[in-house]
Amino acid sequence: MARERGLDLVEVAPQARPPVCRIMDYGKYLYEIHKKAQDAKKHQKQVQVKEIKFRPKISIHDYTFKLRHVQRFLNEGNKVKITVMLRGREKAKPELAHIILDRVFGDIQDLGARDGSIRTQPWAVSAVASPTKSGEKDAKTKNPPRRAKEVQDNGRKKDRPEQGV
Repeated sequence: MARERGLDLVEVAPQARPPVCRIMDYGKYLYEIHKKAQDAKKHQKQVQVKEIKFRPKISIHDYTFKLRHVQRFLNEGNKVKITVMLRGREKAKPELAHIILDRVFGDIQDLGARDGSIRTQPWAVSAVASPTKSGEKDAKTKNPPRRAKEVQDNGRKKDRPEQGV
């Protein structure tokens, strides 16, 4: 029957008694499965791990500047690896790095929490912060669709009169 119709005979349940077979276009079936997998993958959110590096003797301005980056990354739904780098004699006092890490996690406690433990290496102390809520920003909210008039007028300057009209 399958040959008459130009289709394939596919064994669906080989462990059943008697085995269950189905007449179908197997190539089309594989194509549909592949398309469903692609659609499911398209709607997933990719979580990236961003890294921000601090130093124990960081100035207040540099600290707040980097802290804003950490907050932005957490708002976007990304994880952030916070690393405090130690150089020279700072390596003898890793507790300075722990103070900076505690300060950062205290400042971002409403946006994220520490994920895992603090890792200590000879040259750095690091920890990962993960967002407490998922990032609500996606491509549509970052780049809202523009009206057709805005798209057409995109290349023209506002102060120049239109030519050819």
